[in-house]
Amino acid sequence: MMPISEIDDPELVKALAHPLRVSILRVLESRTASPNELANELGAPLPNVSYHVRALARVGLAELVSTTPRRGAVEHYYRAVGRVRVSNRAWADVPSIVKAGLVDAALTQIGETVTAAAVEGGFERSDAVLARHSVTLDDEGFQALSREALAFVDRAREIAEESERRLSASPPHDGAAIPGCVALMIFEALGTPEATNT
Repeated sequence: MMPISEIDDPELVKALAHPLRVSILRVLESRTASPNELANELGAPLPNVSYHVRALARVGLAELVSTTPRRGAVEHYYRAVGRVRVSNRAWADVPSIVKAGLVDAALTQIGETVTAAAVEGGFERSDAVLARHSVTLDDEGFQALSREALAFVDRAREIAEESERRLSASPPHDGAAIPGCVALMIFEALGTPEATNT
């Protein structure tokens, strides 16, 4: 099955609407895991996790990479099939309730990641970035800013891949692996002080 780099099918976006599926994919983007490992890590019942992992595999967002015999059973290990981006066309065709579920799951994960990093000193580096900027845009400006953000996300992925190659090079890279996170949002600031000041 070909890796999916951009989701252009609203039905495929709906397959991501369950928060547990989003959480499973988040783990499988960084490593291979079995449903049993995922259930323990996510604090979810194993039958539910197994069902959602199989559903993600059916639509091509996850793939089975190995199996291991375990006490009379077989443990299946999966990984995400690349990193995906939902196309503007597919997003426009998805029902609002599905969008709300996906946005809620993403914001929950971002919030948990940022909070944990702040508690553990993840913003202590002098080159860490924490920025917020309110803007007033017309439709053309919003679209232009969105394109720039997507280009930045693509470049961030390229930089991460270059780092992974250096870290896995032989002889080993001198530097330690630094777990980083990039969270970038562009949205209409509805219901905020920025919205009432324009």
